[in-house]
Amino acid sequence: MIRVHHLETSRSSRLLWLLEELELSYDVVTYKRDPKTIRAPKSMKAVHPLGRAPLLEIDGHILAESGAIMEYLTEREGKLGPASVESRRTYQYWLHYAEGSAMTPILVKLLTGGIRHASVPFFMRPIMRIIANRVDNAYTDDELITHFGWIESALSEQEYFAGHRFSAADIQMSYPIQGSFVRGDILPERPHTTAWLERVESRPAYQRALEKGGEPMLRRAPR
Repeated sequence: MIRVHHLETSRSSRLLWLLEELELSYDVVTYKRDPKTIRAPKSMKAVHPLGRAPLLEIDGHILAESGAIMEYLTEREGKLGPASVESRRTYQYWLHYAEGSAMTPILVKLLTGGIRHASVPFFMRPIMRIIANRVDNAYTDDELITHFGWIESALSEQEYFAGHRFSAADIQMSYPIQGSFVRGDILPERPHTTAWLERVESRPAYQRALEKGGEPMLRRAPR
């Protein structure tokens, strides 16, 4: 029995996509975000102490962390891993870079956006904007440009992240890239990233995952 504990508009959408690509049967338990905090409900902590998605029930265990889950499933099924010994280094890099590096500036940008639009007395609003602008000027914007420029450069040299074959690394990288088109207003046009995103989102397995789990996050079409 395989069961996905899926939080709406979250990273767990990637897990549904991977399971569809692997053609595995699974059940989905969907959790709604708290309307006030926009966080996962406390009921997820009954499944895992951290109460964060994605969570996967499989082989008598509860697995957490996207990269670890993807490594487990691809090795278990012998599919969607690195195409060769030579490509393993690149595959593992992007599989872990997605959460280890690429997501950080996007999350900070999300926080500074929240600070700018916080519900505070009118006389506090200019101060909140100043704080958010200083954080973005000192850290966030440069980091977004650096990381997503690096991704654009990598995709200019190969069709997929681990070479010329689609792999779980592409699924893992989808979330920060989708997020970059929402939170990365300062970023220039990225033709190679845009072409990659359109290519992977056209896959039938991705479309099936959307039908079961909904959009991974609010996003506009790539420029």
